[in-house]
Amino acid sequence: MSRLIRRVDALADGAPSVDTIVSGFPSLDRMLGGGVRRGDLVVVGGDVGSGKSALLLALALRMSATQTVLLWSGEMTADRVLERALAIEGRVPVAALRSGDLDELQRATVGAAALRLRDRAPIVLTLGRSGVEGVAQYLRDSADRASVVIVDPIAALAHEGRVDDSLMARIVADLKRLALEHEVCVIVSSPLPGLDLRRPDRRPTLDDFGAAGATKDTADIVLALYREGMYDPGLGIEGATELLVRKHRNGATGYVDLYFFEQWMRFEDLLDPDR
Repeated sequence: MSRLIRRVDALADGAPSVDTIVSGFPSLDRMLGGGVRRGDLVVVGGDVGSGKSALLLALALRMSATQTVLLWSGEMTADRVLERALAIEGRVPVAALRSGDLDELQRATVGAAALRLRDRAPIVLTLGRSGVEGVAQYLRDSADRASVVIVDPIAALAHEGRVDDSLMARIVADLKRLALEHEVCVIVSSPLPGLDLRRPDRRPTLDDFGAAGATKDTADIVLALYREGMYDPGLGIEGATELLVRKHRNGATGYVDLYFFEQWMRFEDLLDPDR
């Protein structure tokens, strides 16, 4: 208790928080009371094609400005992830990077993005078949001293064959334990097996995350992506995105407005856009 009071007094005097990590999206950080925290399990869900991987990569890139971030991918090699990172940071289409079809301005912006990433890129790793234990072993053995671990997607941590709700529930519990034992913030993407697009409001709910209810019970923060333009493309709102804070163990819920530049796979804060 004495240590907690000393920390509160220090924060009141202007000292930086030792366990709060800004996401890099100002509107989200305000909603979360300053950002995520060490020991948190954050689950990000969305429909197929809503941009879950793009958002996790955006978080990794923004958080890497102040933290050591490990990004574990179960769907792409490190080169593919960094290719996407260049597209996001350089504001150029991935197809243009693949083909080399860049004009002089794009080549300059990509070069500048590469220099920025060289100094503050996340550490990108490929998930093997060892699941959560493999991530834990890396943290035990590594000298990187990471404060954020991002896993995309959660299903890649399953190495027992068929993925069902009971297995996903165990993985969610294991990830929360990992966050607490290693004092890191764990961020993971999740599908929405319970999402019913026939209902009047297609915004994801906590129950849509499945995993036998483990996500809504165990996670500290649950975020859901909703892009209405995916379902009603004729309305001219294709990039508009609601990032719904469906659960926040230590604060308020609500939503923040993002914008998704699909050609670059880049999310930006609508109220505090990047310059």
